[in-house]
Amino acid sequence: MDALKVALEKNPPKTNPRKPDDSDPFASAVDHEIQIRLAAFSSGVNAYRNHPYRRVLEDPPVIWSDGSTRLLDYGPADGKPVLFVPSLINRAYILDLSERRSLLRWMAAETGLRPLLVDWDKPGPDERRFTLTDYIAGPLEAALTQARLMSAGPIPVVGYCMGGLLALALAARRAADISGLVLLATPWNFHAERVAQAESLARAVAAAGALLETYGELPVDIIQAMFSALDPFLVTRKFIHFSQMDMDSQSALDFVALEDWLNDGVPLSGPVAHECMGGWYGRNTPHQNIWTVGGKNIVPQDIDIPSLVLVPQQDRIVPPASANALAEALPHAECRNPRLGHIGMVAASRAKPVIWEPMADWLAQH
Repeated sequence: MDALKVALEKNPPKTNPRKPDDSDPFASAVDHEIQIRLAAFSSGVNAYRNHPYRRVLEDPPVIWSDGSTRLLDYGPADGKPVLFVPSLINRAYILDLSERRSLLRWMAAETGLRPLLVDWDKPGPDERRFTLTDYIAGPLEAALTQARLMSAGPIPVVGYCMGGLLALALAARRAADISGLVLLATPWNFHAERVAQAESLARAVAAAGALLETYGELPVDIIQAMFSALDPFLVTRKFIHFSQMDMDSQSALDFVALEDWLNDGVPLSGPVAHECMGGWYGRNTPHQNIWTVGGKNIVPQDIDIPSLVLVPQQDRIVPPASANALAEALPHAECRNPRLGHIGMVAASRAKPVIWEPMADWLAQH
């Protein structure tokens, strides 16, 4: 509580907490505690909105593009190409968050690997009609073809979160071009935990059918609201924590950089929203081995490629049991369970020794 009081002195909210009513000591104590925490939350939000940090990193060279999709080359030119596949939901630059928190820039500078990032951007007029098959058999396979031109043989592919499912489908379709597969926090059994929440996401998208038909996409605000429901109090906790930071500290800069990324989401095309929420979350099609891409069932047991599956133990977005199911299904998978969260595994201060370095060593060998 002392820390909250100090935070409130540094970043006072626009309104002060109510003073306790002594007529009911217990109720007044609870009320006062609630008011203190609400004030701290308000203080944290206000401090975030007024923080001067802005991301100024320039994108690396674009070596190929198709519609809204670009392939970014982090170099070096003589490095071993590695194709990185991020989620369609969030911006790809979570892997290149800031000067201090860039997996891809670190990898390019320190490991002899040449990261190539698939940047989906937001759906354009054509992509609003895209299905998952359109994305995978279209720009993703074309990006792999472009990356293969830089290598004498097959190359490794890394998929993060939803991007891991896309990378898995790519491996099922183009196994001869892929030497190794790394899957970071990739869901597979969507009913392994929190079945009711998974099914509620499916129902929410089904209810938004008219909206999808009108706009051709699932808006960012709705996506964020649906996933916020997985941990309803996370926003409150994190801004209370932020309110207690020194706003000039590196921790505060890192918080703002990550929060800016979270607020810079992209919509999902209508067909993809239906496939992901209705198929993956609603009917659990991947784990049932009935998820199809271009008419081909994506069956991990049939993927004869060395794989590294990284399942963060503290993941609040992808339950570890969901991702572990994929590791168990892949015939040549090595599974590791670092004590990090979903985003922390790629952007936290401990990510470098716990995730980046071991992953780079594995990629260099495959």
